[in-house]
Amino acid sequence: MSDSIVRRFLFEALDIRGAFVQLGDAWHQLQAGRDYQPTVARLLGETAAVTALIAGQLKQPGRLTLQLRGGGPIQLLVMDCNEQLQMRGMARSNPAVLPAPVPDLLGAHLGGQLMLSLDMPDARHPYQSYVPLVGDSIAAIFEHYLEQSEQQPSRLFVSAGPQAAACLFLQKMPEADTRDTDGWHRITQLAATVKPEELLALDAEALLGRLFHEDMVQHGVRLYDAQPVVYHCPEDWTKVRDMIRALGREDAEAILREHGEIAIRDDICNHSYRFGPEDIAELFAGDAVQTRH
Repeated sequence: MSDSIVRRFLFEALDIRGAFVQLGDAWHQLQAGRDYQPTVARLLGETAAVTALIAGQLKQPGRLTLQLRGGGPIQLLVMDCNEQLQMRGMARSNPAVLPAPVPDLLGAHLGGQLMLSLDMPDARHPYQSYVPLVGDSIAAIFEHYLEQSEQQPSRLFVSAGPQAAACLFLQKMPEADTRDTDGWHRITQLAATVKPEELLALDAEALLGRLFHEDMVQHGVRLYDAQPVVYHCPEDWTKVRDMIRALGREDAEAILREHGEIAIRDDICNHSYRFGPEDIAELFAGDAVQTRH
């Protein structure tokens, strides 16, 4: 699988909505050069799929950041995605991480938290929300968060491997019980039969047909156009140069004297920026010219 998409759907007759996320190229590029251990990569991939799902609901320009942070062997999972579904992310962990229950891996019992931040261009400060890490899997942690934040029952089924990550989302809408008293129970029970390999391999039409064939025949389903997801983490030399200029010439030259260069590491994008004496002299050359005037 190479495409990366978010595809929403709606059981109109049942008042149940959902979405299906598959990350192929975007997930592969996000991992490139990272050498994550399998356990770390799996949890980051599952978090990436859920991040694309939530970001796919943004109705206006904005940037969504999700952080799972705790005191376990995996200290940090962070994913960042905007309304155009341009994503980036990273994990920070111990050198060796053995398979273990997700709460233990993330240190849920050691003050682990899920933080959601939403930065909108017209807002003075980002909106931030913190909740404890409640649940025995990435899917359960985000189910708990979505039910708390959206006040509607939700189900998530998530899977990740070396080549792909995927997420199936279902949410019960306010009129569901009046449309079909058994509808939500039936749909979620059918969804629970999904196998991880099906999430990773099947496209949206095939997966929905496999899980909900009878309801699709009887009631139909509205399947919306796919929204493409891309990995987007370009180098930004201008931003880094501005950071060094903000330090001031004196501090920059002091760092040069001590280390021989100024090295800046961008962990989330896996980029390194290095500046030698000639680079710093050129960076502040304009200041010297202005001083003479």
